[in-house]
Amino acid sequence: MDDFSTCDLCDVHKDAGDGGEFRVLPPVFTSYGGRVRFAGPASTVKCHEDNSLVKAALDEPGRGRVLVVDGGGSRRRALVGGNLAAAAAKNGWAGLVVDGAVRDLAELAACDVGIRALAAMPMPTVKRNEGQRDVPVQVQGVRVVPGEWVVADEDGIVVMPARP
Repeated sequence: MDDFSTCDLCDVHKDAGDGGEFRVLPPVFTSYGGRVRFAGPASTVKCHEDNSLVKAALDEPGRGRVLVVDGGGSRRRALVGGNLAAAAAKNGWAGLVVDGAVRDLAELAACDVGIRALAAMPMPTVKRNEGQRDVPVQVQGVRVVPGEWVVADEDGIVVMPARP
C-alpha cells in the first residue's frame, strides 16, 4: 500500500473535528524502521515499561497490521528493540507506533517494518506480564481503537475508521 499520502488524506478530511473519526497524531515521532511508509489496521497494547505483551503480539502473525503501543510516553525503558523488530518483519507486521522509547537503532533500521517512536533509550524493560491487549488506547492524547486504520508516511501519522 504505497499509493497513499497522509497530506492527501488530511486534504480530504481537513474539516474533520479534533477527536472525530479522522485523527492526526502530533508530530513528535521519529522513524526508526527500514520502512518509512506503512499502513494497516491497528492492533493495540497498553503497557508501562514492560514489553511482555508487545513481544507476545509481535510473535503472532501480523497480517499487515500496525501495532500501536501506548507506553504512556515513557522514555525510561525501550519497549521495542532489534529482536522484536525482526520478529515483526518476519511475522508480517506492517509497522509499529510506539508511544515510548526503542533501542538497537542499527538493527531497527535493517528491518523491513515501519517503526515510529518518541526516542531512543538503551535501557530494556522489566518483564512483569502486565498490560492490556486490543483495547482502545491514547497515543499522545489521540484515541486509537483496534481495527481502525493507521497510515504513516514521511509527513506524519493519521488514524481513520477504514482503509483509505
